[in-house]
Amino acid sequence: MTYGLDIPSDGALGLLSLGALVYRLDPGVIPFRKATECKIHVSGGEFNVAANLANCFGVPTGIASAMVDYPIGDLIAERVRAMGVHPFYKRFEHDGVTGPNMATVYSDRGYGVRPPVVFYNRANEAGAMLKPGDFDWQAIFAQGVRWFHSGGIFAALSATTGDLIVEAMQAAKAAGAVVSFDLNFRQKLWNVWGGGDRAQAVVRRIVQNVNVLVGNEEDLQKGLGISEAADAVKTYPHLKIVATSLREVHSANRHTWSATAWVAGETTNGQTYTAPKCELDVYDRVGGGDGFAAGFFYGLLAGESPEEALKLGWAHGALVTSFPGDTTMATLDQVRAFAKGGSARIQR
Repeated sequence: MTYGLDIPSDGALGLLSLGALVYRLDPGVIPFRKATECKIHVSGGEFNVAANLANCFGVPTGIASAMVDYPIGDLIAERVRAMGVHPFYKRFEHDGVTGPNMATVYSDRGYGVRPPVVFYNRANEAGAMLKPGDFDWQAIFAQGVRWFHSGGIFAALSATTGDLIVEAMQAAKAAGAVVSFDLNFRQKLWNVWGGGDRAQAVVRRIVQNVNVLVGNEEDLQKGLGISEAADAVKTYPHLKIVATSLREVHSANRHTWSATAWVAGETTNGQTYTAPKCELDVYDRVGGGDGFAAGFFYGLLAGESPEEALKLGWAHGALVTSFPGDTTMATLDQVRAFAKGGSARIQR
């Protein structure tokens, strides 16, 4: 299957992501104002996709990111290695007081009618300091990279990160890699340095270089100023795939989950595919969208049909919400079983 894409058949890396690494503090269902302890999860929207592909699907992946040489950086780097992701770091020295820092994300899980609450400490963040020229893209892509991925969270960090994404995407295209972008719109991040108008200007420039676009309806509206996938294809006719996760939130712990993807046809104007609907009992919703993207990309890299690739993304995204943390703990067998209609009956 080609899906209108020219996916390289091999390469040292199945996917390379560009984005900021962070650590998330998670007090569970307890609000931070009453919390006495937290779990630490290593995360980053772009990293999560690479980690999921490597750890669940066995795809060799890499992450281009900032790394600070201090204990928090060591903790994050250890987790990157544990997930099987190859790092390409721009290194920064910590001054022992003010940074540069690896960003902190604070996110409780909510419960029932109380939604999760997310806020940040991204002051003096090393990831936001990344700029064009910080990575030797020619050397990185010379190893062979089948797919390049980045996202809207990284684009929102500073005036230079969007430029770096464009630089990397142009290098990826020159090397023959497929280029994807997850809109992942975060209003709080964009508000710091330009708001909605600035966000759309940056994201539109990035999407000019993209083959595969991922995002929900709100992402499309706020990031690109359009309402649905059909409008994205009309505005950006070079797009070959537009994939959207669909989540109806009934409570913090109960969601209806599905997904859809418009895929360009070799002899037609394209076709829209829709995954089944399922009811999720959510343990931790953070990372579900990245789980969907990873499973969907795996299906495309593996040459699955569009329907099967979409089901793999849908199934993996659903499973990720059943685990603590932002990255996968699922196996490929579990993903395939759920994609085929598997249940939660005990496996003996």
